[in-house]
Amino acid sequence: MHRVNPTHAMILAAGLGTRMRPLTLDRPKPLIDVAGKTLIDWNLDWLQAAGFQQVVVNSSYMADMLEQHLATRAVPRVHVSREGAPPLETGGGVKKALPLLGENVFLTMNSDAIFPPVDGPHPVQTLVHAWDDTAVDFLLLVVPRTHAVGWEGAGDFIVEADGRVRRPKAGEDAPYLFSGVELMHPRAFAEAPEGAFSLSKLWARGQQPDGYFTRLRAVVHHGPWLNVGDLDGLAAAQRYYGVATGN
Repeated sequence: MHRVNPTHAMILAAGLGTRMRPLTLDRPKPLIDVAGKTLIDWNLDWLQAAGFQQVVVNSSYMADMLEQHLATRAVPRVHVSREGAPPLETGGGVKKALPLLGENVFLTMNSDAIFPPVDGPHPVQTLVHAWDDTAVDFLLLVVPRTHAVGWEGAGDFIVEADGRVRRPKAGEDAPYLFSGVELMHPRAFAEAPEGAFSLSKLWARGQQPDGYFTRLRAVVHHGPWLNVGDLDGLAAAQRYYGVATGN
């Protein structure tokens, strides 16, 4: 199995933050405070703990405000990939930033999740250990729904013991959620469309008749995962850290 040592990561931070209104009327979502720290700093600290020294952050909505905040960080080194309006979604945003991400496997994460520390290896190291360059272009970090804080919806995936992944069928319960963190190889973007598109469009290329993805696998993270994607998730994260809220 081919081992990798990713040196670059990207935080997807260009969204409009509509589910966080009215808080995002005067700031981008990555600058929302959770327990005394902005979401983007939770992300950067987590990536720094994993050993990343080079991090790309894409910006669009209230880009100047976000970029001014990022300029205060010395470590890790932050590179900005500014997009127009509307933003390019997850896939388009990563494709635009590829020149900043190097030629080897890199990591991406959403800006609206927090991973509290756990005993044992960092989750990124678990992903790196599981990467098989001959079998995958994408390796997702998923969490059991029972470990999610601030999530009330259905699950995203069925995950087999060998890491194979598929979407649930009608009426089927999916026990795992996509955490927003994944390793990927630049080759996956060789024939990617122009403009805005979701990374899930690339996941689905070559999907097998039984529903399993061909070049995508998953690793399960058994620690807590705080989903801070909307106001309810923000309130749940604040409560997790003992911050009183009005909810």
